[in-house]
Amino acid sequence: MGKLLDAIEIETGKNPSASVIWMHGLGADGNDFVPFVHELGLPGAPAIRFVFPHAPMRPVTINGGAVMRAWYDVTFGDLEGKSRQTDERGVRESQAGIAALIEGEVRRGVGSDKIVLAGFSQGGAIALQTGLRCPSRLAGVVALSTYLPLAESLPQEAASANQGTPVFMAHGTFDPVVPYLMGTGSRTFLAGLGYPVEWHEYAMQHSVCLEEIQDIAKWLTRILR
Repeated sequence: MGKLLDAIEIETGKNPSASVIWMHGLGADGNDFVPFVHELGLPGAPAIRFVFPHAPMRPVTINGGAVMRAWYDVTFGDLEGKSRQTDERGVRESQAGIAALIEGEVRRGVGSDKIVLAGFSQGGAIALQTGLRCPSRLAGVVALSTYLPLAESLPQEAASANQGTPVFMAHGTFDPVVPYLMGTGSRTFLAGLGYPVEWHEYAMQHSVCLEEIQDIAKWLTRILR
């Protein structure tokens, strides 16, 4: 196995029995969602290790080829739902990187069924890509303001261990970056495959709101209790 992705780690108590691996969006880094550990609160939940990995640096087409942290490349058609040229290589490389983090948490004594994958935008896409294909049962997947990448290959690649894994999806109804219809389309696709998707939508753009944080907190506490 190669070198693990660099990551920020925060533990809410001693000897964590659960882990949340949380992926940032395009151009951000692992620091982006660190404040959420405090904001979520999670009363009644076990001690949790939050892992916030940094995506690799790579050129991003939609941003003029500028090099930044990105889980995969994005072209102009991708976020209009018009392109089938998703950067499959980049998506699968990031999938492998997150799968290695899952294995690392298991080696540290956290059962895979107590591991949640979470992510925003690009990070949410990688959470779905990795979580639904993970051969070991996970606790859940959180996908915020995002869509399902490589959807055409999921029916053949889906892991039976995670067919019933809870999926929390949320989207802003005024999202100008990842259109609302891309989110609802992915939700409908996953529901059609039998995944238990809990859908939330909020009157916001490409962001996260307080109500959403509260809903995530309730969901995490429920599945990790």
